Amino acid sequence: MSRDCDFLIVGGGIAGVSCAESLAICCPSASILLLTESSVVKSVTNLVPIARYLHKFDVQEQNISDIRAQFETHVDQLEYINSNEHWARTKKGLVIKYGYLCLCTGGAPKLFNSGRAGKDQEDACIIGIRDTDSVLDLQQRLGQAKEVLILGNGGIASELAYELKDVQIHWVVKDSHISATFVDPGAAEFFQVSRREVKEEEEDAKGTQTETAVKRIRYSEIVPSENDESKQRAALGPDWHRSYNLCGGLVNKGRIPPKIHYKCHIDDYCMHPNGKGGLQIKLRHEDGHFEELSCDFIVSATGVQPRHDFETDHSFNISQDGGICVNEMMQTNLPDIYAAGDVCTATWSPAPHWFQMRLWTQARQMGSMAGRSMAAAFEGETIYQDFCFELFGHVTQLFGYPVVLLGRFIGQELGQDYELLVRCTRNKEYIKFVMQNNRLRGAILVGNTDLAETCENLILNGIDLEPYGDDILNPDIDIEDYFD
Repeated sequence: MSRDCDFLIVGGGIAGVSCAESLAICCPSASILLLTESSVVKSVTNLVPIARYLHKFDVQEQNISDIRAQFETHVDQLEYINSNEHWARTKKGLVIKYGYLCLCTGGAPKLFNSGRAGKDQEDACIIGIRDTDSVLDLQQRLGQAKEVLILGNGGIASELAYELKDVQIHWVVKDSHISATFVDPGAAEFFQVSRREVKEEEEDAKGTQTETAVKRIRYSEIVPSENDESKQRAALGPDWHRSYNLCGGLVNKGRIPPKIHYKCHIDDYCMHPNGKGGLQIKLRHEDGHFEELSCDFIVSATGVQPRHDFETDHSFNISQDGGICVNEMMQTNLPDIYAAGDVCTATWSPAPHWFQMRLWTQARQMGSMAGRSMAAAFEGETIYQDFCFELFGHVTQLFGYPVVLLGRFIGQELGQDYELLVRCTRNKEYIKFVMQNNRLRGAILVGNTDLAETCENLILNGIDLEPYGDDILNPDIDIEDYFD
């Protein structure tokens, strides 16, 4: 079996679908084929600008039959690429001759110690949260669970620590504060204080729960067909937890504050000696002392690693973090092959206010950039890198609060030569400015601050803020009106 196409995109996640959609706009008469391992793909919907170059959006799960009007799709897994002759082979034997190829195969979860010799039974009690299958597994296990250990300190770990109900959570983090991937210790304390007070209000209301409203429209759950043989599916999107029942076995306990274990890691684990199932965990703290605890299972949320489990006739340039190296046009070192999203690593000289993080926001941006770059090569045109790569920006939600991250938001790569300005209103907002040489280099905005566009302008324009001093965050001064 064989087929031809002008553009072949591998991967049904945000990067792959964004790439295919960009190509469909730029080259409407070209043949575009999206090779996906699942009949369910992810696409961006409800794209809303909150600043000039910063957007929030929803992730919608769609069946491939709903998007075939835009481009062709085929469910299979990539097995081999012949870059010299421009063809690829799938695991089911389909040979696809392409003009240009974009790899958007995403990342695989880094499971804690998965596959250790002699630990098969214990490893069955470790799950990673990445796709629909893994969440359905979590949902099933939670129904009988009394205690769960969450390992990790990023977005998924933070969401789980907040969203799981009717279960005691042990949250093991390697840092001195929670959610360290996204926020500083001040914001972490803001979240914890707010969470405690919400819990107290719920108890005072005798079980009536009060939750901060989620502003994004939630996408509906699409459970893959039992006939879908693939087990590698696109990653979950924003608000994924809203589509699932995440309640444990402690009936009517509601959200139990997690027991947070700071500055430690799992030193060893084994099946619980009482024979009732579950794990006995030994934690090793940074100061050297040990702590033991029990749990029904471990949720490993320690990030992802680039996934490129296929063969090629020539090797890709691979970065130290395992990603396929790409330049500013998202090109790899192999001819007419591009990569975007979690599978790739940016190797160009970045702008002063941008750096790579494997997030939904950048998957969309990279996928769109790869599509435009491939279209330009196809048409023999010259384009330049999109301006979105001038400024790091990410919109998310943590512990019920909207969060905007801009620039070097926790002083990344600024050394010690910067200062911080903070404004905090209890249970309402947390604002932090990262200043260097009297100029704004980054910002964390928690709550409905309406400062995203102002901060974007201040960072990109490099405005000297020395005349304003600490008044830049004075709540009596509307800086959004002054600088917009």
